[in-house]
Amino acid sequence: MKPTKNKTDFLSTTAGMLTAAILANLLWGSAAPCIKLGYRYFAIAGEDIMSQILFAGVRFTLAGILTILFGSLLRGKILLPKRGSGRMIFVLAMMQTVIQYTFFYIGLSHAPGFKGSIISPTATFFALLIAALVFRQEKLTARKVLGCLIGFAGVVIVSVSGQLDGRVSLAGEGFLILAAASYGCSSVLIKRYSEKEDPVVLSGWQFILGGALMTAAGLLGGGRLIAVSPKAWPLMVYLGFLSAVAYTLWSLLLQRYPVSKIMVFSFLNPVFGVLLSALLLDEIKVLNVPRCLLAMALVCLGVWIVNRPEKQEQNTK
Repeated sequence: MKPTKNKTDFLSTTAGMLTAAILANLLWGSAAPCIKLGYRYFAIAGEDIMSQILFAGVRFTLAGILTILFGSLLRGKILLPKRGSGRMIFVLAMMQTVIQYTFFYIGLSHAPGFKGSIISPTATFFALLIAALVFRQEKLTARKVLGCLIGFAGVVIVSVSGQLDGRVSLAGEGFLILAAASYGCSSVLIKRYSEKEDPVVLSGWQFILGGALMTAAGLLGGGRLIAVSPKAWPLMVYLGFLSAVAYTLWSLLLQRYPVSKIMVFSFLNPVFGVLLSALLLDEIKVLNVPRCLLAMALVCLGVWIVNRPEKQEQNTK
């Protein structure tokens, strides 16, 4: 399966694909440390689940508004869903925003942060399996599986510090796995739905709907956002901005390329997350530079293996 060819479409070039995929994961990598800073700036305690859901809801509602606003300015018209797109937007809002982030935020409150970093990239495996076995969008090859395993090895190396304690809980690791599965499924659905609807429209409106549902749930559950720092709301705007840009780029890439070709870049997310956490959260003293370099090398190798053309494709050129 080859990407859509369009001479004026930068994202359909190799340079465009690499730039967009790396930028999206760099932005996502900054999300985790920024969320931790946000909890400080809004005085949200680790056990205050409803305030965490409210925090996420406001963030994604803002992300949806920014996505539609930027897209409308670029296209010169207001981006509205086509008739019949409501069901697709609802399904994506539930899978990509509500279910994924509800499980993710609760899971992180019951499991160590490094386990979240390890488990989150398993969405790549879920997406690959769902795309190949359920929707028959592409073939599951040994090369793709090998590339994913090598990339995942890099994530484990950069994420694990010390020894694993062996303890596993449904509300912790179990919820993080469910969040990864939800994200993997939504990535496959975006590719399928973008054949019928503009991926920017899908991304923006599903954020607005999903964010509004999470905001309502957080408020009804007693969640509150009380800014205790002047940096609180500027940080919230940045979180909304990064989600708008990252998910829009991701949706456009999934429209053009096979799921496995794009999802393998997700292994860059936790690598960037570790590096940015060290810088933004003043954890530079505990950063293991050799381990990070090895992890980055393995992730890049995994990306190269998955994106390397098959021999049959090379012989036909």
